[in-house]
Amino acid sequence: MTPMSEPSPATGSSSATENAAPVRPVTGLELQRGGPVAPRKVWSWAAFDWAMQPFNTVILTFVFTAMYLVSETFVDPAVVEAQGMDAAIAQLSSGLGLATTIGGVVIALVAPILGQWADSSGRRKTWLFWSTLALLGSMAALWFVEADPSFFWLGAGLIALGAVLNQVSETNYNAMIVSVATPTTIGRVSGLGWGLGYSGGVLALILIAVGDLTDLAPLDAANGMTYRWIAVAGVVWGVVFGWPLFKNVPEVVVETRPRLGFFQAYVGLFRTVQNLFRTSRTTFWFMVSSAVFRDGLSGVFTFGAIIASAAFGFSGLEVLVFGIAANLVAGISTIAVGRLDDRLGARRVIIGALSILVVTGLLIVALHSLGPIVFWIGGLLLCCTVGPAQSASRSYLARQIPAGHESEMFALYATTGKAASFMAPAMWTLFITITGHTIWGTLGILLVILVGLVLFLTLRGEQEQAPAA
Repeated sequence: MTPMSEPSPATGSSSATENAAPVRPVTGLELQRGGPVAPRKVWSWAAFDWAMQPFNTVILTFVFTAMYLVSETFVDPAVVEAQGMDAAIAQLSSGLGLATTIGGVVIALVAPILGQWADSSGRRKTWLFWSTLALLGSMAALWFVEADPSFFWLGAGLIALGAVLNQVSETNYNAMIVSVATPTTIGRVSGLGWGLGYSGGVLALILIAVGDLTDLAPLDAANGMTYRWIAVAGVVWGVVFGWPLFKNVPEVVVETRPRLGFFQAYVGLFRTVQNLFRTSRTTFWFMVSSAVFRDGLSGVFTFGAIIASAAFGFSGLEVLVFGIAANLVAGISTIAVGRLDDRLGARRVIIGALSILVVTGLLIVALHSLGPIVFWIGGLLLCCTVGPAQSASRSYLARQIPAGHESEMFALYATTGKAASFMAPAMWTLFITITGHTIWGTLGILLVILVGLVLFLTLRGEQEQAPAA
């Protein structure tokens, strides 16, 4: 079963293989069957997730947005006077959701084109370099977001732009996994990358907490200076720890193809989707179902710290401590479950993780009146499931992609994800708008995850490439 309408690299005599299974293209992972990959290459690839983690953990989730951008600093005094502080904070939450929704539409439009161009040129690492540089630039620009309501939309816009650039980088980063993994190690390598990312988040948050407690970098500094310096520090972090990938991980050697023009690339995308639907129906529906539940998973981390602070009354320091604990348990669970991925298959990991997540999320909402202890227990359990589900989704797809089409397929993976990326922010915004309370936005995120899980359960069979004996 092949998602590409191309001749398979595998060959053989039809008379000698009359009863054999249908020939399918060789995957990038299978090209690594010759022997183990050097640990230096594996760790350099995985370290890139550590390098980019300040954007996801510090900027997007626990510090810059939750403690600075969506805070009393940026509320409109007129809204506070007319509707109260809770309504004003909710307005900022929905505004951030709107900005990220627009960013999702942008990436859905451009990701397939960039993925095709990266594959056709055979220079994924170059594309990764420039998109990463642009991401770091958007982080550096957060320095200009001063502590005044008039700067809210600048901050929200830069964060949405960073999310777009982060997704472009991630497309080629995911594609390069075939350079450092084999069919029997893909689960643990994918888990190592996600796990190191969460571990990097732990260290970054610890450094911020120490700076606040020792007054070296107090989070209540005038004009948001500490938060703005944190954004700049994240840029330095990304440069230092991201460089090993570009130095040590080789470019996958593929046959270059003619580069299609911008509009021709959309025609090519349509044909790719058409062929995927016709020849690899399970992969097609995996793209659809995972797009839905991955958007919900992103919503958990995007809005999790906001729930902690706005719905459970966590102070700034408590949000930091929770973020440290959350990333720690997420990193450990993701690395550990990566081995189960290689043993049991990604499908079982995804189903188990999403099921636990939905049940736990419902309990958090139902018991929220009991106070912060509910979020401490339930929130940490949620974090134990998000990473494994994300990592297993990457390995599930990587087991099926024909060699030389990794960026294109991971770009389609990103595109389907971003095509659905309006769902969690939109449901979050809708539930908050209807109820006027942040906690009920959680139900919107859980609804998206549940729909994705149901769609994934309808897939027939595992449909994963069996690991080599």
